[in-house]
Amino acid sequence: MRKLKINGVYRHFKGDYYIVLDVAQNSENNDKYVVYRALYGENKLWIREINMFLSEVDHDKYPDIDQKYRFELQDIDRVNR
Repeated sequence: MRKLKINGVYRHFKGDYYIVLDVAQNSENNDKYVVYRALYGENKLWIREINMFLSEVDHDKYPDIDQKYRFELQDIDRVNR
């Protein structure tokens, strides 16, 4: 499985950027979720199952997408202010 980078900036295959804030665990079933914030618009906070976050793009559904993974880590350093 691919590794997740906390505070890493990821590009969604549709083009928007997000920063991963943490991993949360569901108290009922122990499923793990990525907690991430949009780096555009209203900067909404999102969660997604970790396996889905790290999964490959469904190229049958999106044949014109070149990106391999749903979210790909970008080589961007976070600026701490």
